[in-house]
Amino acid sequence: MTSSNTSHSLSSTFYLTGIPGYEEFHHWISIPFCFLYCVGIMGNCAILHIIRTDTRLHQPMYYFLAMLSLTDMGMSMPTMISLFRVLWSISREIQFNVCVVQRFFIHTFSFTESSVLLAMALDRYVAICHPLRYATILTPRLIVKIGTAALLRSAFPVIPLMVRLTYFPFCRSHILSHSYCLHQDMIRLACADIRFNVIYGLVLITVLWGMDSLGIFVSYVFILRSVLSIASREGRLKALNTCASHICAVLILYVPMIGLSMVHHFAKHASPLIHIFMAHIYLLIPPVLNPIIYSVKTKQIRQGILHLLLPPKH
Repeated sequence: MTSSNTSHSLSSTFYLTGIPGYEEFHHWISIPFCFLYCVGIMGNCAILHIIRTDTRLHQPMYYFLAMLSLTDMGMSMPTMISLFRVLWSISREIQFNVCVVQRFFIHTFSFTESSVLLAMALDRYVAICHPLRYATILTPRLIVKIGTAALLRSAFPVIPLMVRLTYFPFCRSHILSHSYCLHQDMIRLACADIRFNVIYGLVLITVLWGMDSLGIFVSYVFILRSVLSIASREGRLKALNTCASHICAVLILYVPMIGLSMVHHFAKHASPLIHIFMAHIYLLIPPVLNPIIYSVKTKQIRQGILHLLLPPKH
């Protein structure tokens, strides 16, 4: 009975890892992380504020951009507290239920961001291929439905993984290899048959990311076909330029995401620094770079940022 209680007690607490071998520099390492988190949060909050307050931006393209900013923050913010608790030597402990919630938000919002990027690709397709019907096709009501569907489509498939994990015994090491909780990181510590979680997780990633990436690819096939039919070179460049920010956002999400999955599945014995580096790039790069890219490439957002930074004198 005592042994059972001890096992249960141990399985309820896990220990996060900072940067192995650089523990004495954790306080210094926290400075660039703090800077990146602040840039990401401030940049996305600025975009949300500009879209909300400027009635000229109450258009489908900017509504989807607001969704992208929300999912960016939803994906990165759950990790922020646990990361700084480790780097600032406050505590490495994290309770199992907190870990499950953190993982749920990370995976749900990463899938949601992929769905939002698909919606943005469809927005560009309608704007370029059917410009006269743009406002009648992408109505505010439809945009709300798309956003709700993207969130629910991402959240519900993750629940079985989280529920099944709560029944696993963790009789091995309780030390996680990151400063936050990932599903792949936790199941390797379980003393149970994890085949369902491994197979279901791979199927989930393949289906959701696969469907989204295929939809984005097909949208751009039609977009390119429509752009190539434009007679003037300037017209073609102008049409393609409206897609540049979205293409960058797609690459910023998918490249680190695929890289992290490849590292977890095919480079298990690689240096821990590689795993940690990829994991932080996956969560930090999209929230930091997306506001910068859209501020540089989108005139209305750029003007709104300048107005915030340099308000006109009366």
